[in-house]
Amino acid sequence: MVNKRENEENNNRNHQENKRNNSNEGSVKKDLQENSDEQLEISPEAATEESEEKEEKTATFETIVAELENSLAKINDKYLRLSAEFDNYRKRTLREKMELTRSAGESVMQNILPLIDDVERAVLAMEKGLDLEATKEGIKLINNKFKDFASQNGLKEIDALGEVFNTDLHEAVTKIPAPSDEMKGKILDVIQKGFYLNDKVIRFAKVVVGE
Repeated sequence: MVNKRENEENNNRNHQENKRNNSNEGSVKKDLQENSDEQLEISPEAATEESEEKEEKTATFETIVAELENSLAKINDKYLRLSAEFDNYRKRTLREKMELTRSAGESVMQNILPLIDDVERAVLAMEKGLDLEATKEGIKLINNKFKDFASQNGLKEIDALGEVFNTDLHEAVTKIPAPSDEMKGKILDVIQKGFYLNDKVIRFAKVVVGE
């Protein structure tokens, strides 16, 4: 009897537990179903927001690209303009330089024409056998005029005779014994004069140096 009663009690307990478990499972299933329904209800809105966000990012990217393309176009246009301006400046400067050189040469030739006239008159006088002294004076006058003309155009003779030999100014043609100790290393004779043009050596003086 006791065992039978215990079995019945155990069965009742098991039955109650099964009912509770079934109740809990149903509650869980119900919660899951409700959550699923809520998710199904939220999903379209989330999808819309995500789509709008993507569209906004795409629009922003396209705007940035358009701005960069516009900036690049402006820079390219500015570069082309500067390049054209520099090319025009270079051509204008070259043309002005050529004109300046040509006009400078023209000025020199205009100033040298009177000297040519004087030389021709001196030659004509010698051919006619005119007064020799007058001819000499005429040639001296021509020489002085030419020196003045050269000086006015920046030409200057390099001092050489009696000076200490300087390789920056003089070119030694030969060396000979010096007549005194003081003249050793100095220039005893000038074979060909040297000249500056505006303080620049354009021809070295060819000299004889004492040793």
